[in-house]
Amino acid sequence: LCVCVYCCMQGMIPYLPELIPHLVQCLSDKKALVRSITCWTLSRYAHWVVSQPPDTYLKPLMTELLKRILDSNKRVQEAACSAFATLEEEACTELVPYLAFILDTLVFAFSKYQHKNLLILYDAIGTLADSVGHHLNKPEYIQMLMPPLIQKWNQLKDEDKDLFPLLECLSSVATALQSGFLPYCEPVYQRCVNLVQKTLAQAMVSSQPDQYEAPDKDFMIVALDLLSGLAEGLGNTIEQLVARSNILTLMYQCMQDKMPEVRQSSFALLGDLTKACFQHVKPCIADFMPILGTNLNPELISVCNNATWAIGEISIQMGPEMQPYIAMVLHQLVEIINRPNTPKTLLENTAITIGRLGYVCPQEVAPMLQQFIRPWCTSLRNIRDNEEKDSAFRGICTMISVNPGGVVQDFIFFCDAVASWVNPKDDLRDMFCKILHGFKNQVGEENWRRFSDQFPMPLKERLATFYGV
Repeated sequence: LCVCVYCCMQGMIPYLPELIPHLVQCLSDKKALVRSITCWTLSRYAHWVVSQPPDTYLKPLMTELLKRILDSNKRVQEAACSAFATLEEEACTELVPYLAFILDTLVFAFSKYQHKNLLILYDAIGTLADSVGHHLNKPEYIQMLMPPLIQKWNQLKDEDKDLFPLLECLSSVATALQSGFLPYCEPVYQRCVNLVQKTLAQAMVSSQPDQYEAPDKDFMIVALDLLSGLAEGLGNTIEQLVARSNILTLMYQCMQDKMPEVRQSSFALLGDLTKACFQHVKPCIADFMPILGTNLNPELISVCNNATWAIGEISIQMGPEMQPYIAMVLHQLVEIINRPNTPKTLLENTAITIGRLGYVCPQEVAPMLQQFIRPWCTSLRNIRDNEEKDSAFRGICTMISVNPGGVVQDFIFFCDAVASWVNPKDDLRDMFCKILHGFKNQVGEENWRRFSDQFPMPLKERLATFYGV
């Protein structure tokens, strides 16, 4: 049945209304092996289960899986916990009405689970936090969830590798709880900074004499990721913690580490701190920007992606003061957006960052408009309306007003990108209108008619309805 998901899911669908209830019953089978394999099998059908009315399949499946999480057999515990994490990813906010019930089970499992299964339990809790987000931020849920997590946090030594999954779990929880994490943030923040500092110090020692063992940099990576989770969850309330620590000095070292994963995590933290408390980041920008520029290497996708995103966040905060740094990054970004087979996420982040740079420094970026306008438009036409897309499109409109000739050859792509907006803010809609009508008036009614006849009908109708062209 598991194999069927991969080779003939469509063929299985007519049988699932009968099959799923039967499999849910098998979760109570006398044999542990049957219970274990059934957990695994049901997880493969989670996507279909979530697409149905919740009371029909989701609720019974969730109820039985939670029972199996507390099974007396360790293998069943492991399979159930793993299957429940898969269900969480598919169900997302569908789980919100059942949060108290879910947390009750997961928290009880802390007292029941041994070493190996604890690691899977951390993953299930972290995935739950990612899936339901801010819905977890209620006093009664926090009171249930945080004491056992903090107890484990206090038990584990800095050298214990079991700290990795706990730090990853806490990162998701901190982001979800937002202000609800405040009572716990100071000791967690300080320990993360200490972990980074200790690992860097060990790396410095081990790089010289042969007798010293190199440190495990995973400690530093997960600590940086948890600091990112704190910054994202707490926003500007993290400001005092940053002010009282040397985290920016440590980040300067991490951003130049030989290990790509360390740089990747440090750039993510830089972006999050830029959003949360830029007043502390700003004095370091002259040191940070050249490093970001040298890491715009698409061969290391995740490093490049995070560096690109951080540059975009910095540009929004810097405004026109970004001007001295444009030359350090613009040519690399234009190369990336024109590169064949660039992953979708990197293309989108690159397009947003180019747009943001053009928004704050249009005179510096607009001359290159013709070199990136087409891939820029195709990269952003499929993303949902949000603040990042908003700032990027303001940038492209500002650049078009500075260099209208740069868009002429690819104007159809701009029209298509504009039409991808569902509900732009009024002033952004006005910017679109001004450019569209300006182009139409420039070429004349007859030429515009011939030009717009090339448009697919949905695009033509959308531009006529929303922008009157």
